[in-house]
Amino acid sequence: MRHRSLALVVRNRKILMIHTYRFQRYIYELPGGGIEGGETPEEAAVRELWEECGLVGTVVRPLNVLHRSNGNREYVFFVDVSADQEPMVGYDPEIEAGGEQAIKAVCWKELSELSEKDRAFLWSYGLMDVEGFREVVLGWGDEVSYPKGESI
Repeated sequence: MRHRSLALVVRNRKILMIHTYRFQRYIYELPGGGIEGGETPEEAAVRELWEECGLVGTVVRPLNVLHRSNGNREYVFFVDVSADQEPMVGYDPEIEAGGEQAIKAVCWKELSELSEKDRAFLWSYGLMDVEGFREVVLGWGDEVSYPKGESI
């Protein structure tokens, strides 16, 4: 069992995302990864932010804990990063030496620049509890945008 921690960082209503290859496709996701032995979930979120984006962050508050069907947990934290820092493509230390890094880019994204799949993960992580984003959602109206012809 390997629990994970994620860092949600927002600047000017844009979300810090890494562009990476997972689930057999390229996706945008939050910086994060496995919690190491002796490490708290908060420490893991800050460490992963440093490794993957080159940013020093401070946990502001927890946003959510997701309990996955395999017994793993994902801890999500709202993290502050000073405005004078700019993200850069970091590395995933779990990739063996000489192996191709999965992280292709690090960037700030508005919700409108993300696919519905990528946005769905952000909502589950607790984005509705980050200032400014609840108001965005309330302004969307009531139109159903679920892909036609699909159901659970």
